[in-house]
Amino acid sequence: MTLDTCFEDVIKQCAGPRENQSGTWIDGNIQHAYTELHELGVAHSVECWNGGELVGGLYGIALGGVFFGESMFSRESNASKVAFAMLCKQLLKWDFTLIDCQVHNPHLESLGAVEIPRALFLTELNEALVKPNRKEWQFDENE
Repeated sequence: MTLDTCFEDVIKQCAGPRENQSGTWIDGNIQHAYTELHELGVAHSVECWNGGELVGGLYGIALGGVFFGESMFSRESNASKVAFAMLCKQLLKWDFTLIDCQVHNPHLESLGAVEIPRALFLTELNEALVKPNRKEWQFDENE
């Protein structure tokens, strides 16, 4: 598991074809914009490796104590779930208080996502955004 070691590869994999979907919103313009955000230290990736091969991961935006998840992919069973679980564990250590999954669905629910009322979300969002942005993105050494 790594953080921010191959952001562009992760976003390209997330943009790839998926079963039961005819296309993706992650076009070349989106990939370019998020890569620029990554270079500015705002967009981040989580990578799951098997034998030197990138087999899963996710990317999103981190502001203050909030991670806004954008997309995830798996080339091996459950690889994106492992990436998400490891990210959650690390975000707790860093005192992040909110992960915005953006769209509620059964897959994210199976990972622990819950819908909250809009008013509560906005309150928690405002509280989390005042925290300083994290500069260094790497797993703690004891992981």
